[in-house]
Order: sequence, then C-alpha cells, then structure tokens
Amino acid sequence: MTFGERLATAIERTRAPVCVGLDPFPERMPGRVPGFPLAAAGDRVDPDEAAAAVRTFCFGALDAVAGLVPAVKPQSAFFEALGAPGVAVFHEVVRAARDRGLLVIADAKRGDIGSTAEAYARAFLDDDGPCGADAVTLSPWLGPESLAPFVARTGKGVYVLVRTSNPDAHAWQRDSGVADLVADWIAEQNRGPGPGSVGAVVGATLPQAESAALRARMPNTPFLVPGFGAQGAGIDQVRPHFLADGTGALVTSSRDVLYPKHGVDSGPFVDAIRARAVAFVAAARSLLPERSAAR
Repeated sequence: MTFGERLATAIERTRAPVCVGLDPFPERMPGRVPGFPLAAAGDRVDPDEAAAAVRTFCFGALDAVAGLVPAVKPQSAFFEALGAPGVAVFHEVVRAARDRGLLVIADAKRGDIGSTAEAYARAFLDDDGPCGADAVTLSPWLGPESLAPFVARTGKGVYVLVRTSNPDAHAWQRDSGVADLVADWIAEQNRGPGPGSVGAVVGATLPQAESAALRARMPNTPFLVPGFGAQGAGIDQVRPHFLADGTGALVTSSRDVLYPKHGVDSGPFVDAIRARAVAFVAAARSLLPERSAAR
C-alpha cells in the first residue's frame, strides 16, 4: 500500500483525522528533568539523564494515544537538542510508535540536494535505516530535486512546507507566489489514482479563504495542519483544509494534548494525556460527515 492509502485506512479505522505531536519540553514534563533546563548558568546537564526522562515521557504518551489516533509526529529538534542520547531516543520513539500501530511523521523539515538529500531520505524513511518513519516533513526551498529522493521511497510519504502560519511567512510564501508554485508541483505528484502520498503543510491559522484556495489547488493532496489549539486555531479554522467528504487532512496538536493548560496533572500523566487526546479526537470528529462519523 502507498502511504496515502495507509493513512486513509488509519483515519477511517480510528475515525480521527488528527495527529498528536511529540514535542518533549523537559521543563513541562511531569516531575521535570532534574537540573534541566533550569540549571544554573554553567552547570552541566547530564545528557543521558535528560534523554532517559524524555524517553519515559514519550513512551507514556504513545501508550496514551495508541488505538485512539492514527498518527504521531515526533519533532526531531527537541531530541537533537539533547545530543547523541536524544537522537537515539528519537529513533526508539519512532520504532515504539510503529510497534503500537501508529503511523509516524518525522517532523524534521530537511531540505538539501544530491547525495545529501539521498542520505537524509535513507536516514529518516528507509525501514533498514536508523529511523524508519512512515513520512517526513520537508522544506522545498532548494527545488524539486531536493524532494525527489524522498518521494521515490515506495510506501513512504512526505509533507512539504507550503504555507506556514508564522507571522513572517506570508511575505516569502504568499506574496512572492512561492506557495502556489510549490502547491502546483505537489498537485502534479498526486495525479494518480487513490489518495496522494506527497502531502502539504498548510497552517491552521491562515485566513480561511487562503486555505480553501490551496485545497482547491491540491485536490488529491493530504494536508498536515499545524496550529490547532495552543496556537489559536479552532475547528472552524481547519474546515477549509478538508475535502467535502471530510477526508484529506490531519489536524495536529502537541502542547494541548501533552501538557495541562495550567499547573501540573493531578494524577498519572499517561491518563491525563489520554483524556486530553480523547477531547481532541471528539472535537475533530465534528469535521467528518454524519455518514462517516456514525460508522
């Protein structure tokens, strides 16, 4: 099966067009990591200790959402910041997620050309490589040749940055016309039958008219939609990202699911994460048409 087909099947099975991001902020994790990152200036933080705490937290989060959501999106930067032990934990988290039946989108936003792009693709997507994710996020700034090695991976997917919702993005992406150029390239890759496997990252907080225009421009493209919850977008803001039949997009949430809005969780953090994930899924199911939601 292609990645697009596997994703569509997973969403149908869970009835949840959502993805939970794994962004392990050590200062917000239960009990905190001793001495990290609140250590006094110059104090050495033990990288093995920090990575072990991140591993425990992420494995707990995976247990909380497995069977409830179709996919998770570990953000590689938070793991890389912990050095070699953190990178090793990133790879462990990817494998653990797949073992639990979750699709894994490695949020790495890589972008390069030639042998370097090929090496990135091998590192993140090949099943016999160190990571073996199902999909990876990519920056298209270097052109189509920077994306080709990833797209060539059979059964794997990519999500290409098209229109992000950070305040400075519109000048380079929208006003320059680059977003439309990238969107047209993506649409061309997805002209075959069945769900496409070359996805687009389109932020949830964009003006709805702009989101709808990008959806019309890429009718067979899976959207990855960050910005829900903590960044300010609600259900109404993400509706234009979906196709008329309620398919075609994954709404992502990280902080709103992983951490309490205020203070700390009163009980086991795995139970608390699952409760927030259940609420996230329930909200997102309103995006599905009645005939799908009732299945």
